[in-house]
Amino acid sequence: LWNAYNASLESYPILTKAITSLIGFLAGDLIAQKFLGEKGAPIDWARAARMASFGFLLHGPTGHYFYGALDRLIVGTSPIKVASKVAIDQILWAPVFTAMFFSYLGFTERKSVKEVKTKITNDTWTGVTTSWKFWPLAHAINFAFVPTSQRLLYVNSLQIGYNVILSILGNK
Repeated sequence: LWNAYNASLESYPILTKAITSLIGFLAGDLIAQKFLGEKGAPIDWARAARMASFGFLLHGPTGHYFYGALDRLIVGTSPIKVASKVAIDQILWAPVFTAMFFSYLGFTERKSVKEVKTKITNDTWTGVTTSWKFWPLAHAINFAFVPTSQRLLYVNSLQIGYNVILSILGNK
């Protein structure tokens, strides 16, 4: 399985990362619905599809380009370079990602621009500060030890847990 994944990553990097993001976002949402949602409620498959499609259409491709650019901009794994990458990820990327996430969910739920703007205004700070509690240590490990080509797989593995939080925040 590992060899097949790496072969796919080599031949189709964006598609492979998009599919792993789809799986991570779908799994996180299903966990959120099943274990943290209303007891006995049926799975909201439209909601799950929105989360999965966000992973496929936006998270996977943007993650591919963002992490690749970050590694080209800041080469190496010294502590100062790792800290710089983590800072850029959390100070610059986290707010953009969070607003992008809320926008995508809102528009795929057919909410108005005003409603989406309100969601972004009301919940982006919570999303970003939640990110600050979860991702700095994870990304320090990521940027210090994980090869660039494998970064999104590592992120998506951890993202399943974080997606439970995003799913709850995005769907409240």
